[in-house]
Amino acid sequence: MNTLIIQATDGSLKEDDLKKAADIIKSGGLVAFPTETVYGLGADALNPEASKKIYEAKGRPSDNPLIVHIAYPNDIEAIAKDIPKEAYRLAEVFWPGPLTIILGKKEIVPYNTTGGLDTVAIRLPANKTARALIERSGGFIAAPSANSSGKPSPTQAKHVIDDLYGKVDMIIDGGKSTLGLESTIVDLTGEKPVILRPGCITKAMLENVIGKIEYDKAILNMNMDENIIPKAPGMKYRHYAPEGCLTIYEGNIGKVAEAINKRAKECLEKGKTVGIIATEETKDLYQYGTVEVIGSRKEEDSIAAGLYAVLRKFDELHTEYIFSESFADNGLGQAIMNRLLKAAGYRLVKVE
Repeated sequence: MNTLIIQATDGSLKEDDLKKAADIIKSGGLVAFPTETVYGLGADALNPEASKKIYEAKGRPSDNPLIVHIAYPNDIEAIAKDIPKEAYRLAEVFWPGPLTIILGKKEIVPYNTTGGLDTVAIRLPANKTARALIERSGGFIAAPSANSSGKPSPTQAKHVIDDLYGKVDMIIDGGKSTLGLESTIVDLTGEKPVILRPGCITKAMLENVIGKIEYDKAILNMNMDENIIPKAPGMKYRHYAPEGCLTIYEGNIGKVAEAINKRAKECLEKGKTVGIIATEETKDLYQYGTVEVIGSRKEEDSIAAGLYAVLRKFDELHTEYIFSESFADNGLGQAIMNRLLKAAGYRLVKVE
């Protein structure tokens, strides 16, 4: 397949390019496009064959639900049923933005899009290129992250090209994603609201709008039951993983640096390549391997934005062993640790 790459200058597409992209979606094709979270791989959410193409291009398990991206808040009424008042409250405060809401699906939404479930995950992105494409295409685009399944999510068009060139019809280059982590996912189909995936919109922020909300116990769970039926992307399958073996070290930062240095030296002495994920505050503590700065601990959003790019950088270097510091397990730090733990296959060393 010949993949067309087009530029979104200053976040906007030329009219001719927007029409080409929308026509591809309408005809059942695939378009990778930027959002404020990560790049998405889009197809017509109401076309079961188009959704099937997403799974094939990514190599994604077919029971892993896709998020339906909409252009306007009231679009949820076209594809969801039994919509609780909490959904409207959350939409009013956080849409457009990095929040996905799970509701009961209407029959118009095919099971190929929902991973066989009677629920549908819905998001209204803030990125103006994404919204223009969704609107022009008819208002409903199914779009998981635009990467090969299991690999670090793409926050730049280059990442999408590396994974999907020749497998999709078009890639829209909209520059770097501003947030860098996938959306927070909230399930409103049960008796109580439940966070299925942490993100930039935190538990505290959500509770300020709708009151008490719970975490799904699968979050940060190191003993995930492989027999679960995933209601949201990333709950069951290996995600975000670099090619190398990633291990996270948790504890006093001085002791963590000592432990990482010791392990890195051992690997280098065996002829292995080593990468270390550090922060602006700790980068000078490391003596071995390739040290990549993920961001600053004073600005958690910089760490979130830099995570996948750093993992991708180590893939480019074919790094065999990667060691990372851990981060605070609260607020945005929980979302960062959720992604890091999955990327590491839950390899966590607690340094005493």
